[in-house]
Amino acid sequence: MYTVIMTGGSGTRFWPVSRRHRPKQFINITGAGPMVVETCDRLKPVARDEEMILVLGEQHLEEAKGLFSGRKVHMLAEPVGRNTAPCIGLGAICARHLGCNGSVAFLPADHYIANPDKFLNALSAAGRLAEEGGIVTLGIVPSRPETGYGYIRRTDTRSDIDGFTAYQVSGFYEKPDFNTALGYLGTGEYYWNAGIFVATAVTILNEIKKLLPGLYSGLLRLEKVMGTDQFEAEFKSVYQGLTGISFDYGIMERTRERISVIPCECGWSDVGSWASLYELKSGEYDANKNMAEGQALLIDCEGSLVSGNSGRLVACLGLKDCLIVDTHDAVLVTRLDRSQEIRRIVDLLKQNKRDHLL
Repeated sequence: MYTVIMTGGSGTRFWPVSRRHRPKQFINITGAGPMVVETCDRLKPVARDEEMILVLGEQHLEEAKGLFSGRKVHMLAEPVGRNTAPCIGLGAICARHLGCNGSVAFLPADHYIANPDKFLNALSAAGRLAEEGGIVTLGIVPSRPETGYGYIRRTDTRSDIDGFTAYQVSGFYEKPDFNTALGYLGTGEYYWNAGIFVATAVTILNEIKKLLPGLYSGLLRLEKVMGTDQFEAEFKSVYQGLTGISFDYGIMERTRERISVIPCECGWSDVGSWASLYELKSGEYDANKNMAEGQALLIDCEGSLVSGNSGRLVACLGLKDCLIVDTHDAVLVTRLDRSQEIRRIVDLLKQNKRDHLL
């Protein structure tokens, strides 16, 4: 199976550890190495290195080359970020150029999977179903009324594939409020949208042709020169003229192709914030449900995450439900339940032109 690993994004919610020059996917967040390497290693049972395609930002190419030194992973460095539809289209033409006639899995580089075997079995089943036509997505079975994720709703139309049940999708829904999410959870018809899609390259490109013709024209220009000396110049020219649009909005919410969802319980997390990392590492809590990294000393603290990796000691007394992250040039202090709002700090730093902190 060919795989396209989407490695863009800035990871602003992990500021101040994640920065523009070294975003979340290139950092050891979960303790198993840089997340993009962890993702590719997880895929080894179903995809050889030469079947893996990394789509990343131009500014991160050298970092990626260092991480994958000696490996035959393909890399496409976007001159400018244009969201996930161009990213997936680019991966599709690359897979076709490399000779892929079967299914391709498109997935983010910065997710955590507690049970890789379950995940890979579901992904392989999705690949076999996708070769029959249509687009298949993995739906994460929800464990709580989460307001930070989009949702996929299934119908009762079902089919069996390699021990899994695939359902026809009735719709995609944006991040809900709490009461709506609670209602979703009660029906058993909704799954978290992890942004994982499986289809043949031909299916993807046909849908882009129908629904995003401007993007399709650009992709055809790139495919004609892929593997030649003209590619880099054409790459820059094409991408400057593209409009950024997500694959969910541009394709999945508008396509008339068959869309199927395979429910998956694999211990998935998008590790989208410091709070989600705190939840993920519950096995490392102390007796008062604190999690401490690096040089941290906690006294009479409860339910807090303290990361002190600057070389300085971070001493905390009497904190509850707090987040403290100490780096060499910035210190973050907030409530743990407000970690989704850290991008507001990043936005303010941008407004104040404090680029050295971004």
